[in-house]
Amino acid sequence: MPQVWIPSLLRALTGGEEIVSASGETLPQVIEALETRFPGLRARLCEPDGRIRPSLAVVIDGAISPYPLRVPLTADSQVRFMPAISGG
Repeated sequence: MPQVWIPSLLRALTGGEEIVSASGETLPQVIEALETRFPGLRARLCEPDGRIRPSLAVVIDGAISPYPLRVPLTADSQVRFMPAISGG
C-alpha cells in the first residue's frame, strides 16, 4: 500500500499522524482512500474539480510530478504532499 506523508498543517485531520498508508493504484484513488479514513482531507488537497491545489506540490517516489494525477502508483510508492514553492 502506498505510504503518504501528510504536511504538518493537515495533520490535525489525521489525528497527528505524519505518515499513513492508503490503498490505490493512482493518486485520485489514494486521495479517495484518505478521504474515507480522514474526512475533510480531500478538500484540503484538491480543488472542487479534483485537481491538486496550486499551493501544494506532489512528490511521488522522490520526484516532483507535474501531472501527479496521471502517475501510476505501486504498493511501494511514497507520496508526499508539500507546500509549493513559488518565486519571482
